[in-house]
Formats: sequence, C-alpha cells, structure tokens
Amino acid sequence: MDRDTLVLGLAAVFAGISMLLVVLGFVYQLFLLVVAVPFVVATYLMWDHASGRLEARIRESRRRGTRRGPNDAGRGPGDFRGFGPGRRSAAEAEANANAGGRRRRRSRRSQPTAASRLSSREAYRTLGLDPSATSDEVKAAYRSKVKDVHPDTESGSEEAFKRVNRAYERLSN
Repeated sequence: MDRDTLVLGLAAVFAGISMLLVVLGFVYQLFLLVVAVPFVVATYLMWDHASGRLEARIRESRRRGTRRGPNDAGRGPGDFRGFGPGRRSAAEAEANANAGGRRRRRSRRSQPTAASRLSSREAYRTLGLDPSATSDEVKAAYRSKVKDVHPDTESGSEEAFKRVNRAYERLSN
C-alpha cells in the first residue's frame, strides 16, 4: 500500500475522532474540547504530509535560507551560520550575499548531468551524424539509434541507451 495513502487514511480517522470529540465537548463536557486539540493538530500534520504541502514548505524554507535556531534572533534569512550537515558556511553565505542574494535552486533534476559533460562532437559521433546535421536529422538518427540499443531488445545495452539519450539531450539543447 502506498505510504501517502495510508497517512491520508489515518488523517481521515483522526479527523473523525476530532469531530466526535468537538461535538461531544459542546454537548457534554467542555473539557473534551481540550482533548480534541491534539487530534486536530495530528490530523492537520498528517494531511499536510500526505498532500505534499509539508515537504514543499520545508523545501521552500530551505531554498530561502529561513531556518532559524534558538540563537538566531535578529539575523536575516541569508545570515544563518551554524555547524552540522546541511548548514551553510560563512564563506557560502558571503558568496550568496555577493551574488545579489540570488541562489540557484539545486534539486536532483537540476544538477549537472552527464549530458552537459558530453561534448557536441562526441554527441554527433554517438548518433552517427556529422556536425552539419539539422535538428530533424538529429531526431531521426536518435529514434533509429534508440531502437537498436534499447535494453529490451536482444542486442540492446543499458549503457549504450543512456549514452544515446545523453547525446540527444546535448544536441537538442
């Protein structure tokens, strides 16, 4: 079972318990409203996690550098300096400040790939083209080459398939 689906189901159960405690709190004892508060908080956090909003909020705060510790009062968002993994050094903070406060967001998708390390000449050679080839010729060569080296074919190889894809990425950019 998918983990997010399970968390969403648990959030629904906690929401039901929360609503029951709120109704019973108004009908019988107001103290039950106090008991309902942890259930409401747990429901919100589980729903936030299952919907992906919590992770997005954490990534956004890390991107902006707004993590704060107990001794960080009065510091700006780019001035966080601490020790430990995932924290920026003073040199990194200065470099980011000198760059106009703009930092490039680096996720797994935006990290330099092997395609950026592949030269154009190697990419043309991989696809069997000469450097004067048009974009239509590149696309046609890519399609025919992929059919030959696809890992699901008998003569296919995963490494060759990846290399052809990197070459096409390099030439299509």
